[in-house]
Amino acid sequence: MKKYTLKNGLRVVIESIPTSRSVSFGIWVKTGSRYETPENNGISHFIEHMLFKGTKRHSAKEIADRFDGIGGNVNAFTSKEYTCYYAKVLDQHLPIAVDVLSDMFFESLFAEEELAKEKNVILEEIAMYEDTPDDTVHDLASRAAMGDHPLAYSILGTAERLNAMGPDDLRKYMSERYSVANTVVSLAGNVGEEVLELLEKHFGRFDVTGNDMRLTAPTFRSGAKFHKKKTEQNHLCLTFPGCSIDDPNMYAMILLNNTIGGGMSSRLFQEIREKRGLAYSVYSYHTSYADSGLFTVYAGTAPKQTQDVYDLTLEMLAEIRDKGLTEAEIQRGKEQLKGNLILSLESTSSRMNRLGKNELMLGRHFTLDEMLERIDSVRMEDVNEMIDRIMKEPCAIAVVGSHEKVLSGLGREFVVSSSVQAAAGE
Repeated sequence: MKKYTLKNGLRVVIESIPTSRSVSFGIWVKTGSRYETPENNGISHFIEHMLFKGTKRHSAKEIADRFDGIGGNVNAFTSKEYTCYYAKVLDQHLPIAVDVLSDMFFESLFAEEELAKEKNVILEEIAMYEDTPDDTVHDLASRAAMGDHPLAYSILGTAERLNAMGPDDLRKYMSERYSVANTVVSLAGNVGEEVLELLEKHFGRFDVTGNDMRLTAPTFRSGAKFHKKKTEQNHLCLTFPGCSIDDPNMYAMILLNNTIGGGMSSRLFQEIREKRGLAYSVYSYHTSYADSGLFTVYAGTAPKQTQDVYDLTLEMLAEIRDKGLTEAEIQRGKEQLKGNLILSLESTSSRMNRLGKNELMLGRHFTLDEMLERIDSVRMEDVNEMIDRIMKEPCAIAVVGSHEKVLSGLGREFVVSSSVQAAAGE
């Protein structure tokens, strides 16, 4: 991996893979729903859509035709803290990808007709999302854990806010957030330093300074949220404090998550699905942000089984709180994590994503050997410390289901009374 800076200060990170015939190219911008207000919530995602709707040189169809014509893929995504526009093409077609994506990035028209059509597309996306309770419960979980903090805002926004947005609103937001300092270009594949001349040609005129925005970390809340929806299942999330993206104990958190509910061999999956048959989908995951994080357990189950699933989950978490993980679980988790990491690096897309996200959010990079060393260096004490951190207070609860009374039986008296280390020494 090599890092460069264009004449205008734009950061570029490149990982050359001469044995590959493809190149993945991404433009990363540090903006997402976290940087929005209640009044413009959803604007980052709206801009992401509009950049595909036509420029001075390319119509929306011509953008699609250019990439289809070279057998390439082009897409984008918006998260809570960043937005990425990316393409994967044969190495010989990289100049086309850079030309079209940079044109979209700098010259999108935001035409009124296209704006109206895309609003309707996003309204359909919101409706589709709301029709999927096992998706909406996770947004509900964020609000239960973080209240009205911007990290709890929906990425899609709301119909009311979306309908109020016009072209000038989108341009103004881009002038504030789409700045040189907030942007990174990342490439991985059969590409080398010679691409810098191409990037200077297409990105050298980028001179937006934007506005700096000071972030405030959320305070974890042990809240409870219920969303009434006619469903055959109750969809349940239990959420605990997690760790930030640059936390030195991050790999201990990942190992803990893998053991609790990160795969088919996890305790949650084995106990609730395999042994008792109480759920089809049950898992846990950890989400890291710039200055905080959340650890969440999810299960979808019949209303009559919700209390059993909840009680079994808390029993399992209490056992981990009191006894910690076994050495065998930690070693298996390390091998699982290393295997996943190495296999992911076989894709130029995942390498490009890792480069862009690390540069944008951390400003630093680790080699594969360094990452493997960090995984191997995780000790039992590190995992125990993480257990104490995430289980030190009552969890937040979110439920999507038909009857709100389900919340009345879900007590949240799950508080760590003694650390794992202390319990182990008794």
